[in-house]
Amino acid sequence: MPSYKAPVGDTLFLLTDVFDYARYDNLPGFSEAPLDVVEAVLSEGAKLAEEVLQPLNRSGDIEGCTRHADGAVTTPKGFKEAYKAFAEGGWVGIAGDPAYGGQGLPHFLALALNEFAISANQAFAMYPGLTNGATAALHTHGSDAQKKTYLPKMISGEWSGTMNLTEPQCGTDLGLIKTRAALQGDGSYAITGQKIFISSGEHDLTDNIIHLVLARIEGAPAGVKGISLFVVPKVMVRDDGSLGERNGVSCGSIEHKMGIHANSTCVMNYDSAKGWLVGEENRGLNAMFVMMNEARMGVALQGVAISEVAYQNAAAYAKERVQGRALTGARDASKPADPIIVHPDVRRMLLEIRAFNEAARAAMMWAALSSDEARRSPDAAARQSAEDRLGLLTPVLKGVFTDAGFANAVKAQQVFGGHGYIAESGMEQFVRDARINMIYEGANGIQALDLVGRKLPKDGGRAITAFFGEIAAFLSANKADAELAPYLTGLKAGSGQLQQATMWLMQNAMGNPDNAGAGSTDYMHLFGLTLLGYMWARIVKAVLAKKANGGLSEELESKLVLAKFFNERMMPEAGAHLARLSSGAGSIMAMPAAAF
Repeated sequence: MPSYKAPVGDTLFLLTDVFDYARYDNLPGFSEAPLDVVEAVLSEGAKLAEEVLQPLNRSGDIEGCTRHADGAVTTPKGFKEAYKAFAEGGWVGIAGDPAYGGQGLPHFLALALNEFAISANQAFAMYPGLTNGATAALHTHGSDAQKKTYLPKMISGEWSGTMNLTEPQCGTDLGLIKTRAALQGDGSYAITGQKIFISSGEHDLTDNIIHLVLARIEGAPAGVKGISLFVVPKVMVRDDGSLGERNGVSCGSIEHKMGIHANSTCVMNYDSAKGWLVGEENRGLNAMFVMMNEARMGVALQGVAISEVAYQNAAAYAKERVQGRALTGARDASKPADPIIVHPDVRRMLLEIRAFNEAARAAMMWAALSSDEARRSPDAAARQSAEDRLGLLTPVLKGVFTDAGFANAVKAQQVFGGHGYIAESGMEQFVRDARINMIYEGANGIQALDLVGRKLPKDGGRAITAFFGEIAAFLSANKADAELAPYLTGLKAGSGQLQQATMWLMQNAMGNPDNAGAGSTDYMHLFGLTLLGYMWARIVKAVLAKKANGGLSEELESKLVLAKFFNERMMPEAGAHLARLSSGAGSIMAMPAAAF
């Protein structure tokens, strides 16, 4: 059976030593989160993840969700009690607006806690995760009345939320949406249509589910310009806030999925369901993108979280499983074989996973702190800079980290050998659960196109210019540090190759857009490697500062080894990405479709 230990210590190290937590003191909400409070909250969140959520992960996967004849859905045994503990502990709304009952704590803290929950039980963590995304969309675009009606109960966890985009005939191309919205005499709309792949669409964890639904108002323009967003509660809410009659929305079926069985992914039927316009008419995508961007960051975190729990179990197994002898001679002649941790290829797989995990966690924390700056900073320039960074990084984090998360789950499974293919080890569940992360909230190929086609040229390239400038400033400021210098070579090379790739796209994509499409995934992964290299450089700088002040723990010493490994064994992949990207679209587009 798999186990999990939340990385509280590593998270605190990133906050205190890598990102200089004190520099955020001027942001609203941070004064309520001094480090001792942060540590206490992280420790309690870790305890909940380890002791309540993780033990339900495999049983929930085996049992799955059940749809009954009346359309009601029940979650696996233990989930309802776990959710009650989660909601009553205030974990759903830990970063929520205090005006609606939230605790108002910084976003970075919610992100760290979410990592723990996802590692322990990804399917469970999706229920409050989707609620937070719906809350963010309503908070940004909802009317005062809508906020008053829905946000307090959603932030408290009494009600949950969903996002309803996909239909049988459209996924990425939302302009093909057919769900209709007919204006009623009381100002509401009758919503009619079908949505598929709706995570947490129907369940027994909360008394009400608040659906955010994309639909087309009768007479609206064709394509994405005619899409509006509506709030459609499962159960109608009376003027006094109490629950009334059931709305015309129901679960038609539960999708039969490869993984995340304990999350109720539903086909949702809307039969003249009563809904209310959120934001402006025909501006639904603008409102929904708030939720989608929140969700994409959450999915990026899922990639890191599954990679982390898979690593922990694979590393423990490698130290216990005896098989074969070390190539340099028996490590313990009194035993019939050595533990497989002695084998270089086993170590390679484990080091690749862990070198990713630690730098990726840092990148997620950097993004979360940027989100806090963008939302809370009193300085307009700082807010703009943070928003630029977050917008640029979001497709990279979602695309690269979920690709890596799945690949790392497979590597961890490989460490187990045949036992990794057997359900009891838990590794095959990690592989199955991790696979969806590369697909939903915008498949990773779409993330790459978004990065190259929208994020790079946005505002005249302001965000990517600032990213290159920050790395250049870091390299320049630390060029005289002889101890740090060996750890900067990979970052310097990667940054240079990323700049070459950016210039190549600028010169070759306008004349032939297929060049952008053919190179976008390689560009995204080259960007990801550079980002991870930058995080490792900052981590090593922090470790060496600790070393100068009185020695290092074994855990901190290991970070120097991991950084060296990353530079020697992982960063060189950047050159391959650049070479593939620079070859253009010729060979990709040459073969006629009929020849495939």
